[in-house]
Amino acid sequence: MNWQVYILLCSDESLYTGITTDIERRMAQHLDGTGAKYFRGRKPQRLVYLERGHDRSSVSRREAEIKRMQVNAKRRLIASPLLQTKTATRPKSGADKESAIEV
Repeated sequence: MNWQVYILLCSDESLYTGITTDIERRMAQHLDGTGAKYFRGRKPQRLVYLERGHDRSSVSRREAEIKRMQVNAKRRLIASPLLQTKTATRPKSGADKESAIEV
């Protein structure tokens, strides 16, 4: 299964990091209030980063790594051009990191 790690910009300018196998479904859940508790009192504004090509294990490690980053490092990650590095686990085709701009 193709897992993805994503970062959302929120209405209070904070950044939310999560994982999913279906970004469109997950965004819909966040928008309608059935997603993460983090969105009680704030709204997701837009998808600012999407990294594809992970398996369940590697996506959990990558999510934890991003969550440990300081906000400035997260903002640099979001602003970086398309990166051409493989995921932390076995190489797969389509395992490149991708930054996304709005949904």
